[in-house]
Amino acid sequence: MSIELKTPRDVQRELAGRFKARRLAMNLTREGLAARSGVSWSSLKRFEHTGLIALDSLLKLALVLECLGDFDRVCVDDGRGLASKSLDEILSEPKPRRKGRIK
Repeated sequence: MSIELKTPRDVQRELAGRFKARRLAMNLTREGLAARSGVSWSSLKRFEHTGLIALDSLLKLALVLECLGDFDRVCVDDGRGLASKSLDEILSEPKPRRKGRIK
């Protein structure tokens, strides 16, 4: 198991990139997505460039981009996260083997 530390800013940028990629995959322009979702064009543009957006606007975009259900898994403890394991359990897990030569 690897622990990756991300800043909120990193998560914002990655999320904005995924939303933009999904919009393009669905062959939607910014104007088209804005019109369908009820989110202003300027808010959508700011989100795609900076990652900043209001939660209700983000959910409206997710509805149109057919990924609203993904938000059902946010902050859910499914038993695989760190919150359900003790530090001893995390440290005792075997490390995955890396590709390449063994030193």
